[in-house]
Order: sequence, then structure tokens, then C-alpha cells
Amino acid sequence: MPATISPEAPKVAEAPPGRSATAPPPPRNIAVDAYRGLVMLLMMGEILQFAAVSRAYPDSLFWHILAYNQTHVQWAGMGLHDMIQPSFTFLVGVALPYSLQSRLRKGQSFGKQLAHTIWRSLLLIALGIFLRSTHSSQTYFTFEDTLTQIGMGYTFAFLLAYCKPKCQWIVFAAILFGYWLAWALYPAPGPSFNYAAVGVPPDWHHNFSGFASHWNKNSNLGQAVDVWFLNLFPRASRFAFNDGGYLTLSFIPTLGTMLLGLSAGEWFRASAPKIPVKRFFIAGTLLALAGLILHFTGICPIVKRIWTPSWTLFSGGICFFFLTVFSWIIDVKSYRRWAFPLVVVGMNSIAAYLMVHLWEEFIVNNLHINLGYQVFRIFGVGIEPLIFGIAVMLIYWIMLYWMYKKNLFLRI
Repeated sequence: MPATISPEAPKVAEAPPGRSATAPPPPRNIAVDAYRGLVMLLMMGEILQFAAVSRAYPDSLFWHILAYNQTHVQWAGMGLHDMIQPSFTFLVGVALPYSLQSRLRKGQSFGKQLAHTIWRSLLLIALGIFLRSTHSSQTYFTFEDTLTQIGMGYTFAFLLAYCKPKCQWIVFAAILFGYWLAWALYPAPGPSFNYAAVGVPPDWHHNFSGFASHWNKNSNLGQAVDVWFLNLFPRASRFAFNDGGYLTLSFIPTLGTMLLGLSAGEWFRASAPKIPVKRFFIAGTLLALAGLILHFTGICPIVKRIWTPSWTLFSGGICFFFLTVFSWIIDVKSYRRWAFPLVVVGMNSIAAYLMVHLWEEFIVNNLHINLGYQVFRIFGVGIEPLIFGIAVMLIYWIMLYWMYKKNLFLRI
């Protein structure tokens, strides 16, 4: 969601390497908008409840596949739903070169620009905490969700955007290797480790053995850091573990994902007006293969919930594949009309994000109050969750379309 996280802002006195302060404003990147729109729709699409439909049709492979890809995997591996957060983060990086160039054209000191970036980072963190606290009796301090993770890494990515590409890649490698090493050196859980005390049920079959056990659920370095860090904040009860195994410390390798997006954005600008589709595809292939090799050799498993370095590589490769497909269809082949519904959502992704988190319950309740339940059972009770979800999605899109037509774009 780069346009929302990195909106247009004033320029700086010194241009980053390879950038000109007098360059004309680039045309809007429709492929990136469409990709961002798809990501938002995947998040909003949870209301379609494929899992509920799949339970109604247990023998249907079609609904089983859809349901699998609308839920997060338990631990290792990946489903389509697991690509939402890395795509958010990747697209923030893609937007950075465009945002910086916009600031260059508008003339602002680096110090003021940095202060604005820090403010944006803090605002993202605060917004993430606010949204997580909406159903809590007090402020729920948590730092593992999408917005807070992006906010915690965004200022670092901004600073690295002013470094040469070689430096960026060195930092990227150092982040992943250093993070991997820290986890590898932290004591692995022994055979007598009390997993029940950290919320891991007895029937949990996703723990690794051997060296890979350093990345088991709630028995790792990130868990130890959170037990210390999160209990520094006021809480209703002492933090002991995250039910899903998610961690604050994941913002470090998440920054690596943002840096991959930064490279993609710089490749876009450096190659203009050509589209570096081949480079995107090669990068995606190399990254995905590197992640798979680390996973299957047991050096570092692919686990999204704790954002392992191999997950950064693998998911980053998948992000490049998405970017390759969207760029090839929209920019190379010039098939653009089909992407308009996605662009409407992608250009207002913060608004879409807030709609889902703040308005969904209101919309759901009012649809049932005013239309009842029977109207959504026109194709049978088993399909009812899907039909109802489509109705909610249409309301979301109509609101975003109205904002699009009125040129109302919510930015941070």
C-alpha cells in the first residue's frame, strides 16, 4: 500500500544517488495500484467466509482450496492469505523512491523531511495500537500487527533510501544474517520444555526438531523479548505469550521485506519508461529459491508468524512475482481496464483498512436488521455466508468508488 504509507511530500535539498531534483513528475504506476488493490481485497475478503462454505460442502475440493487460502497456515509454509502483510510491506518500499522524488520537486530540508518521516512512523504505530484496542477495556499495547510493524521499520527504510544500492543490499544481508544468528544462538527448547505454559496445545504437530527447533512456537528469542518488553506497558494481565505466536521483534526482518520493495521501486524509476519485468522475475526466482533451500536444509524454516529470514526471502520472491504479473499485463501488454476495480481500492488503501476494522460490524448488523437473513439464502443456506460477504464487499467498494470520484484519498 505504498501511496498511503508514502504519500507525496516536499522535496529535500540533496537528491539521493541517481535522482534529479528537476525531474518531471512520473505518471502514476497503475500496476502497483492494482497490486495494492488486490492485497486490500484479500484482507477485506475475509468477510466472504470461504471456510464456513467449505464446512457446508466438506466434499468439495474447490471450496477447500479457497478456504485454505483465506486462512493463515498454522506455522510453516504459506497460503495466499499469508501474503497480505508482506505485500503491504513490500509495496511501502516500492513507493519510497516515488515519494522521495516528489519531495525533491517540492523543496524541503532533509531534517524537516526526516522529522515528518518519524512522525509518520509514530502515527502508524499508534494507529495499529488503536485498532487493536477497539474491543479492549484499556489500551492494548501490541506491536506485531501490520501497521505497527511497518511503522517501526519505516524510518530506517527512509534513511536507507538515501544510500547507494550496494549499501542497501549489504544492510539487507546483514539484517537477515544477524537476525538468524541471534535466534540460532538463543537456547533451543529442550525435550522437557513446558509448551503448555506458553499456549502451545498438546495436539500441536508443527514443532520442529533438531536445529530448526530454535524457531518453534513461543519458545524462541522473540518470545523472550516480548515477555520482557510488553510487560513494560500497562496491561489487564501480565503478558505470557501471543496465541498466534506473533512477535514484536519481527519488525527487523520485516524491514528486509521493505528494502526488497525499495529496490523494486528504484528499478522501476531507473528503467523508465521501460518496465524491468525480466529483472523482477529473476529477483523473484532467486529469492524464492533461497528461502526454499534454507527451509528444506533445516537451516531456517519458512514461518510467516515469526517472520524468519527465510520467510523474508521466500515471500519477497512471491511479491516480485506478483509485481511481474501485474506489470506485464498492465504496462507491457497495456491491458488496463480490467484493473480499474482494483485501482479504486488500491489508491485508498488506508481508508479500506479502516473500513474493515471500524465499520464492518456496523455494516453487518444493519444489513441483517434491514434485510433480514432470508434474502442471503437465495442459493441455499450453505452459500449464505458467501452471498452475505459479497453484499458487504460491494458496500465497501461503492464507498471507495465514491471517494475516488470525489478525489478523496486518506493518507498518513
